[in-house]
Amino acid sequence: MNEWNIQSRAHACQACGQTFSDQQPYHTLLFDLRQQVQRVDLCEPCWKGQQGETASDRKGFISHWQGIYEAPPPAPPEAIQKENAESLLRKIVESGDGKYAAVSYILAVMLERKRLLKVKEQFQRDGQRIFVYEQPKTGDLFTIPDPGLQLDQLEEVQRDVAALLEHGLAPPLPTTPPSDVAVGAQAEVPSAPPQEKVAPVPAGAEPEPLVG
Repeated sequence: MNEWNIQSRAHACQACGQTFSDQQPYHTLLFDLRQQVQRVDLCEPCWKGQQGETASDRKGFISHWQGIYEAPPPAPPEAIQKENAESLLRKIVESGDGKYAAVSYILAVMLERKRLLKVKEQFQRDGQRIFVYEQPKTGDLFTIPDPGLQLDQLEEVQRDVAALLEHGLAPPLPTTPPSDVAVGAQAEVPSAPPQEKVAPVPAGAEPEPLVG
C-alpha cells in the first residue's frame, strides 16, 4: 500500500450530513484500516451521541481531537511562482513516488518547525513510525512515514529538497535540436584554410577571384 496520504477536512458531518458553518466546533476521529489511514469528521451532536461514545472501541482507532471549522476563502487568482515547501509536499504525496520518501519527511519537518504543520498523532505500523500532520488553516491531514534517515544521508537529502524547491518535480524541457536540414547544410560549408588572410581591396578596384 501507499503509506502517503492527504485527507482534507470534511465540509459536512460524516454521520448526519449536516453542513458545517464557519467557526463551528467539530471532532475528528482517526482509524488505521491497514489499506489507509481513515479520517472521520463529526459535528458536536453526533460526537456526543453514539458515534463519539463508541469510537475508541472501534477496530483500528488511533486518535481523536476537536477542531474549529473555518469556511474556505475564495480561490485566489493563479500566479506563476516557485514551489514552496507545502505545495511541493502536496505534489510529492499526490504523486505517490517512493523515491521522494526522504524528501517528503524533511519537508514535513521543515513545515512543522515553521508552525505551518502540526503533529496530531504518530503510530507504528510494521515496525515503521508513521506521522499524521495537520495543516491548521485548511484542516488537511498529511500521513508521512519516517524513512529512518542516517546522519550521513541528511546532506544529500537537503540538496534534493533545495533543487526541487527551485525547479519543481517536472524535469526541464529538453533543448530543441537543430533540424536535419540545418545540420546537413552546416556540414557542407567548408571551413576557411588556417591562417589564410585576405588582402584588403582598394577602393574602385575589382576584387580578384578566389581560386579554389
